[in-house]
Amino acid sequence: MGGLYPARRTRDKEDTVIKNAALVLFAGVLGYAVHALAQVRADLRPAVSAIASSSSNGVSFAWFYDPLERSVFVCRVGATAGDAPDCKARTTLP
Repeated sequence: MGGLYPARRTRDKEDTVIKNAALVLFAGVLGYAVHALAQVRADLRPAVSAIASSSSNGVSFAWFYDPLERSVFVCRVGATAGDAPDCKARTTLP
C-alpha cells in the first residue's frame, strides 16, 4: 500500500531533509560570521595631537600631546637639511 511511486516519495523526503540541514548549517555559519565581524573595534582617535610650534634662528620646535599615555613631548629639528627630528624630551601629566 505504498502507492504507485514509493521510491519517489522517499527521495523527496530525503531532498527536503538535506535542504533543511543545509539551511540550518548556512544560518549557523552566517551567524558566526556576523558575530566575528562585530568584534572588530577600530580606534579612530589620533595617536598624538599637535599643541604648538615655534622657530628661532633656524631651529624649529613642535609640542605634541599623547592622550593614551597622558604625556607631552617636544620635537626639535636643526637648521641644516641633514638634521633628523629629535623627539626625546617627554613629560607625563598627572
